[in-house]
Amino acid sequence: MATLGVSRSAGCRVSYLHGTLCYNSPVMVDTYLVPEKTVINAKGDGPAVDIGAASNRVFLATLSITNIIEQESLDISIYGSADGATWTPKPIASFPQKFYRGEHPLLVDLTKHGDVKVVRAHWEASRWGRGTEIPMFEFHVTLKEVPPQVLKEATAEAKTLA
Repeated sequence: MATLGVSRSAGCRVSYLHGTLCYNSPVMVDTYLVPEKTVINAKGDGPAVDIGAASNRVFLATLSITNIIEQESLDISIYGSADGATWTPKPIASFPQKFYRGEHPLLVDLTKHGDVKVVRAHWEASRWGRGTEIPMFEFHVTLKEVPPQVLKEATAEAKTLA
């Protein structure tokens, strides 16, 4: 079994079988699809994010809901584009509907969407019950490229646990 450890450079892991693997390499995509402390009360879209330089087509999107009011729901989808102007008619990935604060990861596999060079988040919020009918969510969404070796190791580990 390989011994794993952390090297001196932040974000790197040393595997004696696979060498050094850096999660936060300067060439890897690590950005926001929705900026921190974004507050919404209606549907909308995040900024277009260029992922064309990504060396891998698999990403980890993390939805972090930091503030809410009661009796409301949030739907977040990710759309893709080849040119940043025309977007896919259907989302290429979607988080399950959310009602509470917390962090929610989603693996976004774009290997079957080779033409996608730009992505953006789209959200819809709704509210029911007493009080105001206007929903309020404070949240952000991060997008991090998953290194191929990490994906390979996770897949192998999942197979051994199955």
